[in-house]
Amino acid sequence: MRTVLAALVLSTACAPRAAAPDAAAARPEAPVTRRDDARVDTYWGVDVPDPYHWLEDLDSTETTAWVAAQNAAARAHLDRLPGRDALRARLAALWDHDAHGTPVLEGGRTFATFRAAGADQAVLRVQDSPDASPRVLLDPNTWSTDGTVSLAGWRPSPDGAHVAFAQADAGSDWQTWRVVRVADGALLDDTLSWVKFSGASWLPDGSGFFYSRFPAPETGAYEEKLSNQQVWFHRVGTPQSSDIRVLATPDQPKWGFWASVDDEGEALILHVSEGTDERNRLWILGLSEIDLTTPGAVLDLAPRRIRDGFDAEWLPIGTVGPVLYAVTDLDAPRRRVVALDLSQARPETRPVVTERSDATLEAAQLVGGRLVLTWLVDAHSEVTLHTLDGARAGTVALPGLGSVSGWSGDRDDPHAWFRFEGFTTPDSVWRLTPETGDAVEAIPPALAVDPAGFVTEQVFYESKDGTRVPMFLVRRANITADRPRPVLLYGYGGFDISITPAFRAENLVWVEQGGVLAVANLRGGGEYGRDWHAAGTRESKQNVFDDFIAAGEHLVETGWTSPAHLGIHGRSNGGLLVGATLLQRPDLFAAAVPGVGVLDMLKYHTWTIGWAWASDYGTVDDSEAMFQALRAYSPVHNARPDIAYPPTLIMTADHDDRVVPAHSYKFAAALQAANGGGAPIALRVETRAGHGAGMPVSMRIDESVDRLAFLAAHTGLDIPPAP
Repeated sequence: MRTVLAALVLSTACAPRAAAPDAAAARPEAPVTRRDDARVDTYWGVDVPDPYHWLEDLDSTETTAWVAAQNAAARAHLDRLPGRDALRARLAALWDHDAHGTPVLEGGRTFATFRAAGADQAVLRVQDSPDASPRVLLDPNTWSTDGTVSLAGWRPSPDGAHVAFAQADAGSDWQTWRVVRVADGALLDDTLSWVKFSGASWLPDGSGFFYSRFPAPETGAYEEKLSNQQVWFHRVGTPQSSDIRVLATPDQPKWGFWASVDDEGEALILHVSEGTDERNRLWILGLSEIDLTTPGAVLDLAPRRIRDGFDAEWLPIGTVGPVLYAVTDLDAPRRRVVALDLSQARPETRPVVTERSDATLEAAQLVGGRLVLTWLVDAHSEVTLHTLDGARAGTVALPGLGSVSGWSGDRDDPHAWFRFEGFTTPDSVWRLTPETGDAVEAIPPALAVDPAGFVTEQVFYESKDGTRVPMFLVRRANITADRPRPVLLYGYGGFDISITPAFRAENLVWVEQGGVLAVANLRGGGEYGRDWHAAGTRESKQNVFDDFIAAGEHLVETGWTSPAHLGIHGRSNGGLLVGATLLQRPDLFAAAVPGVGVLDMLKYHTWTIGWAWASDYGTVDDSEAMFQALRAYSPVHNARPDIAYPPTLIMTADHDDRVVPAHSYKFAAALQAANGGGAPIALRVETRAGHGAGMPVSMRIDESVDRLAFLAAHTGLDIPPAP
């Protein structure tokens, strides 16, 4: 069984800025946005104006016209920025290479994704035997004319005869699952709709698989609030109407389910969650208890509740006989490995690998009779091997400071596969033999980048309350802090997500041109375990913004940059980070790019899956204190009139059904109306795109050119013309 893991007061220095004289920084003519001053919402007896609420109607004629006008104004600014041709040429060159996915072995066949140089989407290939040549099984490049229908997930059956796969249209989180026959590539009629946040877990005989889906939306698929996810079984070769409902909890509509068949092929393990809270329940159904013979049956079984309180995190690793190995943070904020004997009526927790004080356990696999554990040591990866009784059996030698991810391999496989990458090290595929601890580079990077020309270092700085925060600095080897440099500061700080060294073409371009990349590991993330995460959530969310502001101040104080050369960028929860900090310290930043951000903190939980983020943010419904905390930093509600805000490029997409574009629409309107300086406040809305997943390469390059050109123009990074 594979691991289950599928989110200040304004400084007195905020005097109005003088409008920059150069054409690149000239303020574009933003469209006038209608205000509805009669719209006032009341929370805990407090009236809060919502003058741009009408932009929440995404498909109205007025909103559509407003978006078109905003895009036109943004293009008028972006298209005249210098260096665009050079940026596009270099980004295209960095994407123009073959890219290999991590292999998955099932039924004697090897499956892996592969994106050929110049292709928009990766294909799925299969190798029928070790000596056979790979052949294309699924080609998403043929699924749409604009390349925006992507392969969002896939899982071969244990016998290698079929692959269940997910298609996503225009970047939506909604997925349609299909089945392809591997022998001849025939696409079966099986079509499973209204699937979101789910995988496919096959029966041992390959006759069908378990998955999770939501009821069909009654209104708009991109706006409706999601609830009542259910577990279903689909038998290959039958219509979805014949699927069997295995589990539903209508009395708990916010519960979500990830179902997986255990290694012994005897039980269905259910990871039960509520939103994005990492704490979960752990339930089990014996496969012999599930009657899968009656098409269309509604079983709604009562699982055995192994762990039934949302008091800790329980992540199954695998089973050996009746023993389930799992990662938990119960009594271990930085996580440990335990074993549970499922033959017991109430399984006790037996310690296997204890919590470390110097590292956070990030992932675990059971491969080749060994536990393979990935740790984070100050936000970079370390891999250790252990016997099933927890004894240390070695440390895997990695090629440098970087990140390990993408593990593949089952309990009885002799090899495990993983990916390794760093800020200036393109990702490569490695093969590990757990029995010996030997790791070899199986598929080297196809992109030639000489890491010797760059320096990656980790520094630590103090946040406002004295907390020690790590930050990576990446630069060319000949770049020093002898004078203020254009710096791009990136952060996230939320949902227990760790930001580790990763190769990104746009970041390499920034560094190649002489800029410095700074990546701060803020509270709210998972780098140092549960306590680090909790310190950046709910009423403590301001700590995340303080950490980010302190990162910028540290970069200025140590001579790397100045407020005239410091740009900030973040996406999703990172878009909230950028939106909040540019409002709280507009004097500190030269440019800001919040992407697909959560920006209306009073209403976020009322749209699509937003309610699931309450464990990190809290909601206005929780208490008056929580309302006041959210209102204090909500970007839509904190743009102050006559403040000279830094040049800001707000980026979103019209098909984002995770963080709906109304967040960015309302923030753009509020910031444009409040801005008291001459800096541009632009809104760029991508069409036929969502939250980021599945975006074709050509669209990624377009987006990166706009973002980099904007940041370069407003931080003083000179981009030489294309040769």
